[in-house]
Amino acid sequence: MGQGWRGTGGTPWKRTGESWYLLVTLLLCGFWKAHSQTDDGKSVYFWETGPWGRCMGSDCGPGGSQSRAVWCAHVDGWTTLHTNCDQGQRPSNQRNCFRVCDWHKDLYDWKLGAWNECVPVSARTLGAPRQFTCSGGEEGIQTREVGCMLKSDGSPAEDAICEYFEPKPRLEQACLIPCPQECVVTEYSPWTSCSKTCGTGLRNRVRSVLVPPLFGGAGCPNLTEFQSCKPGPCVGPEGLYSLRVALWTPCVLPQTRTARQAKRRKGKGQVLRERGGVKDPETRELIQKKRSRNRLNRQESPFWDIQVGYQTREVACIHRNGSRVLRNLCIPRELPLTIQSCVLPKDCQVTEWTEWSSCSKTCVDPESPRGNRTRRRQVLQFSVGEGIECPLLEETESCEPQGGSVPPCASYTWRTTEWSDCRVDVLLSQQDRRRSNMTGLCGGGLQTREVYCVQANAELLKYLNNLKEKDKAGQTQRQQKPSVPPLLSITFQITASRPVENKLCTGPVPNRSQLCQIPCPIDCEVSPWGAWGPCIFENCNDQTGKKGFKLRKRQITNEPTGGPGSCPHLVEAMPCDEPSCYKWQLVSLDRCIPDDGKQCGPGTQLPQVQCINSNGDIVDRSLCSSSAVLEPISCEVPCARDCVLSDWTPWSTCSQTCSSKTVEGKQMRTRSILAYNAGEGGSLCPNSSALQEVRNCNEHACIVYHWQTGPWGPCTEDPSTASLNTSAGIRPTGDGQGLCSMGVQTRKVMCVRVNVGQVPPKKCPEGPRPSTMRPCQLPCKKDCIVTPFSDWTECSVSCDSGGDAVKKKQSRRRLVIQVPSNGGQECPVVLEEERDCEVPKVCPGFRWKTHKWRKCQLVPWVLRKDTPGAQETCGPGLQTRAVSCRQLDGTQADISECLKSAKAMPAITQRCQLPCQDDCQLTNWSKFSSCTADCVGVRTRKRALIGRSKKKDKCKNTQMYPLSETQYCPCDKYNAQPVGKWSDCILPEGGRAESTPGMKVQGDVKECGQGYRYQAMVCYDQDNRLVETSRCNSHGYIEEACIIPCPSDCKLSEWSNWSRCSKSCGSGVKVRSKWLREKPYNGGRPCPKLDHINQVYEVVPCQSDCNQYVWVAEPWSVWKVSNVDLKENCGEGVQTRKVRCMLNTVDGPSEAVEDYLCDPEEMPLGARESRLPCPEDCVLNDWGTWSHCNVPCTRNNSRVRTAYTLRYPGVGRQCPEMSDKESCSLNLNCFNYFYNITDWSTCQLSPNAVCGSGIKTRMLDCVRSDGKSVDIKFCEELNLEKNWQMNVSCTVECPVNCQLSEWSAWSECSQTCGLEGKMQRQRSVVQASQGDGRPCPSQMEQWKPCPVRPCYRWQYSPWSECRVESVVCGHGTRYRNLSCFVSDGSSDGESSMVDEELCSSLELAVNGDKKIILKEPCTLPCPGECYLMEWSDWSSCVNICVKGAGVDFGSVQVRSRAVLAQEPENLQLCPDQAWESQPCTGGECYEYKWLSSGRPNSSRPVVWCQRSDGLNVTGGCPAMNPPVDNSSCDPPCLMTKSFCSEAGLCMCEEGFTEVLSPAGQLDQCAPIPILEIPTAGDKKGDVKTSRAINPTLPTTIQPGRTGRTWYLQPYGPDGKLKMWVYGVAAGAFVLLIFIVSMIYLACKKPKRPQRQRQQNNRLKPLTLAYDGDTDM
Repeated sequence: MGQGWRGTGGTPWKRTGESWYLLVTLLLCGFWKAHSQTDDGKSVYFWETGPWGRCMGSDCGPGGSQSRAVWCAHVDGWTTLHTNCDQGQRPSNQRNCFRVCDWHKDLYDWKLGAWNECVPVSARTLGAPRQFTCSGGEEGIQTREVGCMLKSDGSPAEDAICEYFEPKPRLEQACLIPCPQECVVTEYSPWTSCSKTCGTGLRNRVRSVLVPPLFGGAGCPNLTEFQSCKPGPCVGPEGLYSLRVALWTPCVLPQTRTARQAKRRKGKGQVLRERGGVKDPETRELIQKKRSRNRLNRQESPFWDIQVGYQTREVACIHRNGSRVLRNLCIPRELPLTIQSCVLPKDCQVTEWTEWSSCSKTCVDPESPRGNRTRRRQVLQFSVGEGIECPLLEETESCEPQGGSVPPCASYTWRTTEWSDCRVDVLLSQQDRRRSNMTGLCGGGLQTREVYCVQANAELLKYLNNLKEKDKAGQTQRQQKPSVPPLLSITFQITASRPVENKLCTGPVPNRSQLCQIPCPIDCEVSPWGAWGPCIFENCNDQTGKKGFKLRKRQITNEPTGGPGSCPHLVEAMPCDEPSCYKWQLVSLDRCIPDDGKQCGPGTQLPQVQCINSNGDIVDRSLCSSSAVLEPISCEVPCARDCVLSDWTPWSTCSQTCSSKTVEGKQMRTRSILAYNAGEGGSLCPNSSALQEVRNCNEHACIVYHWQTGPWGPCTEDPSTASLNTSAGIRPTGDGQGLCSMGVQTRKVMCVRVNVGQVPPKKCPEGPRPSTMRPCQLPCKKDCIVTPFSDWTECSVSCDSGGDAVKKKQSRRRLVIQVPSNGGQECPVVLEEERDCEVPKVCPGFRWKTHKWRKCQLVPWVLRKDTPGAQETCGPGLQTRAVSCRQLDGTQADISECLKSAKAMPAITQRCQLPCQDDCQLTNWSKFSSCTADCVGVRTRKRALIGRSKKKDKCKNTQMYPLSETQYCPCDKYNAQPVGKWSDCILPEGGRAESTPGMKVQGDVKECGQGYRYQAMVCYDQDNRLVETSRCNSHGYIEEACIIPCPSDCKLSEWSNWSRCSKSCGSGVKVRSKWLREKPYNGGRPCPKLDHINQVYEVVPCQSDCNQYVWVAEPWSVWKVSNVDLKENCGEGVQTRKVRCMLNTVDGPSEAVEDYLCDPEEMPLGARESRLPCPEDCVLNDWGTWSHCNVPCTRNNSRVRTAYTLRYPGVGRQCPEMSDKESCSLNLNCFNYFYNITDWSTCQLSPNAVCGSGIKTRMLDCVRSDGKSVDIKFCEELNLEKNWQMNVSCTVECPVNCQLSEWSAWSECSQTCGLEGKMQRQRSVVQASQGDGRPCPSQMEQWKPCPVRPCYRWQYSPWSECRVESVVCGHGTRYRNLSCFVSDGSSDGESSMVDEELCSSLELAVNGDKKIILKEPCTLPCPGECYLMEWSDWSSCVNICVKGAGVDFGSVQVRSRAVLAQEPENLQLCPDQAWESQPCTGGECYEYKWLSSGRPNSSRPVVWCQRSDGLNVTGGCPAMNPPVDNSSCDPPCLMTKSFCSEAGLCMCEEGFTEVLSPAGQLDQCAPIPILEIPTAGDKKGDVKTSRAINPTLPTTIQPGRTGRTWYLQPYGPDGKLKMWVYGVAAGAFVLLIFIVSMIYLACKKPKRPQRQRQQNNRLKPLTLAYDGDTDM
């Protein structure tokens, strides 16, 4: 909603104490204004506006328009007519706008201003009081300006444009205003001695700044404290005057040099004539200088223009009050030097920049398109003296290759060799028994290859280069010749690329190993033998001869790999007589028909036959015409009083399959008596022997033949088709395994007699004879393919200590990328070559060569003629020398080479001294005398006085001029000792097993066993200084044997035998198991998932033939009639028979087995009760089989069985019913059938496979409707649909062990010297473990210590005192030395000075600063002067922070200059003290606290401030509250929020509790948490606990505390409740619960006991549910 023009009386103001008057005034004004508007007729109406709408328009930019709603509203909020509002004040409802389009995003952006100063939050609130205490920092807000701008010129734009693309950045943010940090200074130094030896002087003591004042903190106090002193009255007058030396003037040339040279040229002849007698010192000096210049100019380098000039300084006499007086008032003494030689300063001069070099990138590379180019300039004139140093001589900038035909850069890619043969053995576990015999392994395996880097576009670049050369050659016949094909049509010959360094390839490295599969050979499986067939002719078309064969066959149930040739024989033959290809087969016999139409008596049965062939197939009856037709069989229909016999049973199975001299085959059939004959007139029943018949069977001899085949031979070229193959030119396939021609394979076929051996071929039937030859395909020859040799490795040149180049070797290699096979060309023997590198005659390197110092040049005589001793050519001077650049062999080199690679340039000038006559002259020191033994005796060196010095007394002073020096003989005793930790256990190099070069196959690198660990040795000399370890005859290490334990895989037992199939009919499961023998350790292969008894199972489905075991019932026994008194043998009786379970075979039941193997439900009855027919009774045969019930089974359906009459009844008697009928009942006599599919088995592998492709199977069952598994034929007869897939391929994950790369080369030492250097090497995971493979070890890095090397460094000595030659004060010089120091490299290690030779190999630099400064000007104050001391050292780095609050404002360090004074009256003239700070890193966060001393008489003050590192300071501690002068408490109360009570004890203020130290004194005041109880009107009722906001404010209810209130302190130092408070609270709560419980039990009324029902009192059985998980 837009703004309205309402009254201002509703403006919210914060009612603070300072704004009451303003608020009341505003309210009164607002009320009056509202009242006056109400008096007006239209004052209660005002205009209201809505928000501006979207900017609309056809064009992008400022041509858009937007609108908004405008309406008239009443002050009460409801809308009214427009006419009620003032039309003159109506706001506009439309305006122009900037229509933003998407492409404006590139033109406009937010302009972010800098954050303004952090303003306290309290300052932004009207009248809010500022906090007067600060803890850590104060919360603040800082703002910035943010606006939309046009990128091109930065002009402002409307914010709506930028807001269209991105929200407006925030305009303010929270900030923290640090508390003011006051200056922190050290304690005072001790008092200096008195500045005077007599009279009144001053003593000083100074301190330095540790932390500068920050964030408006208090400034630094005085760093100097003065104290007057009076050593005693002066005997004579005090020294009021002193000499002061001024600064040297700039170096200039003598002004009279030109005039003197002209004068010298004019009088040249006279000078030459009077050479021998020249007495003028100036003339003599000029002549000597010219001679020296002519002689030495030959060595002068053109890069230096050294001109020796002179400089002077003033010496004045100064009064101690600072005023200058006459020099003769100073005590007469030797004046210092006022003139000296100097080198005229010359600035460095360089040439102009050369042209930019060509870009280092000469090709197009999208990944790094830019290169570098450089330009150089040469030195024309080096700086001399105090001249400006030379600028940079080389400049580099980035560039891109120029030109239109820039070729692409060389690109590199990974290439691989062919995969090696698949290996299964690398996947075997340690305990796999197949490790001893690896033949036949198959399934999943691992294959490897080598990866190398090649240049991807080498051929392309070669082509472009040739093209460019042709263009340069200017071929002019392009029109006559075919044009060069375009670039895209170039075809390259496929050849192996040259390998390059692997580091040039940057992409992901291809896999070096992969899983592979060796197909497992499928063994041939055959069915059991079928029954022997009939005796047939070998060829039914040729039925000559009387010899025939009986055949039996079996089928292939599992097709083997390579076809059926590897299967055993499938046909066996047995010779027989009287063969026949066709015969009559008896189908059934008709009923017996009595002769002559009688009802009973003898008759005949007609056989029903069909013609079948040798395979049992029904054929045309005419084919059996040669065989005799079965004649009608005689039979007999019993009469009413005759004996009735049953039909014959079928012939039993032949007892033998063949016959021999001792064994014959027999078969039997039986029949039984169904009714006995009558006593008279009926035919008698036969005796028992006539009820059984036996006949011979299988009378042929036991001679069996079959064809046996040998293995197929190798595939050889077929001579008959060789020419055809050649002309056909079969090309190989793209994988290199192509088949180039056809060949043949042969095998041996022979006839074998079973159990005898080979027999002539004619013994076997010719029909099933296998073939001896088959065609095959010959694989192509595959030649070895190798890459070209790589380029020779680079020869890096290195030099030994003698400057000679070290001989090195370079090598090149090539790789085999295809291994030969099938008779292809073999690989070359040499795959790597090595040769010596060419050694340069001169070892590369440059050095500075210094030439001899020239003669010492003095100040010209004309300038020093007024100085003492000017008549002599002596005194201080300056000498120069030439410097040149040389190669290491001494030949001349350009000076720019030394500027690049040599050390710092030697000095070309130095001060010198020409001795005067009065000076003492001595020879140089001799060498030290030799020592007879180390550490024994002393050695000396000597020098002697020269010339007149021998006679001068001052020169004979041996203290001033010692003539001999003595020192102890060096003691070269060294002590070796170990240092640091032991390294990792490292296996010796060369632990690699034999394998294909460059490949990293599993297990070919030794990863365990005996190794060595190392500890560094350190060597110290007798002064405990670190020296090279070779001094201790050590190679730098202690070696110790160690063991890396080898991984041991999980060890399981072998598989147990398969259990019996769980079902005897249909599909079940069979199980086998392994059990745990040994758990894995040291990173061995893990175990598979085991059950609670540490076993692993394999369960597969199995199928049992439902007809494998059958019940066989013998014939019924003779009737046993129960009513034996009857004469007729008839009536009720019993028949029994024996029933056995037998193994069923192709030839029928063969042997009896245990009864439990047969289905008990199918067991036939072993006894039956029935009625034996009496004479003249009707006799029926046994009931036939029941007819089938029609499916579905319902009560309406029924089944029947029938019988027929064997003996008709006598007169007056009837036959019983000859049919029986019963209704079909489901699951009683009628069943439904359906298929049941089992679950998939586990993935089954070949016995020779570890992993890889396998098969999962499942079984199909036929299940009866009552749940019983039955023979599959029941379902097949119903033609039930079955479309399940019974086999499916599967994969068992291969147990791939973790494969690691080889260890990298050892890294450079982490430190170039010292004790803590380490070398590391790494390895990476090439192939992560898969499946149950061995996991990767945790150690992927190894380290070992570096040999300890001493850390040498150049180090300055401290600055000397300011020296002003033999003068009291003025401008002088202070000096320091540059020395070589040795340390062990540790942060806290001490440094020791050693010979400078040990640092000779180092660059001349101190802490990285190459500018060596060994002297600098200084000022020695004159007596009475007040002056600033030299800068103190930089303080340690201090972090500006709030400890425990996580607030950090950076780190800082500071140095300061204190004021020193010598005269009390000059204190007013002292300069201001100074300090300066700089940021630093790694500062320490300190705390400051007050300490006090209980001994008032001690030298330390009673109260002082101490930093947390133990340093006593001034400043930094919090302001003490209350003041320290409250001396009634001893020690004083210095803790925050503490005060001294009337009892003289330190107490804490309200809201804080006392925390006492073990000594019983107050340690700190901890705040007490306050529990707030929300009231009904409190809007913050959800607040549970908060700390007291300002517990120190006095209140009217509790004015204050007068003494100790609690003696048991419930709160700890951190302000939290102590543990005993919780214990007391818990105990009180338990006691309260106990009391309440006792009261409740005492007052409770007892209940009347009720008798529970007995059934509810029984305990239910406990049932444990087991979900089948074996891990339970």
